[in-house]
Amino acid sequence: MSEPVKKVTVNLPARTLERAMTITAKGITATLLEGLHEIDRRARRSALRGLKGRVRFELDLEETRR
Repeated sequence: MSEPVKKVTVNLPARTLERAMTITAKGITATLLEGLHEIDRRARRSALRGLKGRVRFELDLEETRR
C-alpha cells in the first residue's frame, strides 16, 4: 500500500535547490524527498546515540562468521 501524499507549495532559494539537484542528480520532488529522508535518518541516529551506555550488547565475531 502506498503512503498518502500531500501537495505543497514552497519558496526555496533557487541556487540552493539547483545545487541540491546537481548533487542528487534527481528532479525537484526526488531531491526534496531525499532531504526529508536525511532529516529523518539524522533524528534516528541521534536517538540511538542517546541510548549509549543504556543497552548492553555483546557480539561474538567468530560465532557470527560461521
